[in-house]
Amino acid sequence: LSLLTDPLATGGEEAEGHPRSEPLRGPFAEPLAPIHPGQVGEREAADRRYVVSGPRGYLRLLAGMVRANRPWRLVPGLSKALAAALATGAIATVNSTVWSLAAALSTSRLVIAMFGSVALMIGWLIVDANLWHRTAGESPEETKRAALYNASTVLTVGIGVLVCYVGLLVINLVWALFILNGQVFSSLTRAPLHATEYWTLSWFVASVATVAGALGSGLESDEAIRAAAYSKREQERRSMLKGDHDA
Repeated sequence: LSLLTDPLATGGEEAEGHPRSEPLRGPFAEPLAPIHPGQVGEREAADRRYVVSGPRGYLRLLAGMVRANRPWRLVPGLSKALAAALATGAIATVNSTVWSLAAALSTSRLVIAMFGSVALMIGWLIVDANLWHRTAGESPEETKRAALYNASTVLTVGIGVLVCYVGLLVINLVWALFILNGQVFSSLTRAPLHATEYWTLSWFVASVATVAGALGSGLESDEAIRAAAYSKREQERRSMLKGDHDA
């Protein structure tokens, strides 16, 4: 697989206009190893191509792709989904049925609810916005490239969704501390309203709100989700690959 952009390049081009092919030097040479120069195609919008090999190279390339996508940008990019999640969380926090359910749930069930809601939102965003990369070719290189792109998509969206989940958890906890009444809560759930109950309720509500956010993300346009999930360079690269696939 190859890294199509060269953010570390500092030099120019040769006399004939072809990009130089000397090995990467400097402080980034060791972190990006093992790499070696490769040919750049005429249709590629890049000055250089560095080919990586081996598990270490793939992991470093994957980490670089995810970092370049800046997954934390997914949070402000999903305004409609966040609005649905916040509204659901605010309503669920004052719902007596949710109180009883949260008080009755064990830690293992809360963990399952958390991972289930996060996985649901990740899957929904990828499927609904058509973020999954497919390849028509059957060559090993194309298969590995598709796997790398899809892995970067899952990690990018997953990190963004986890950031959203943590934000919902904090907001729900603050809202619960402000709005809940210990006497009313105890009379309905037969359990005292202590720190554990606040935490359990906020945790469960965050999972419920995340599911609502997944449904709310259906109101977002595919372009808005792609813009939030991918960097500009990544969007251009995927558009180019999609064009090649359609051709």
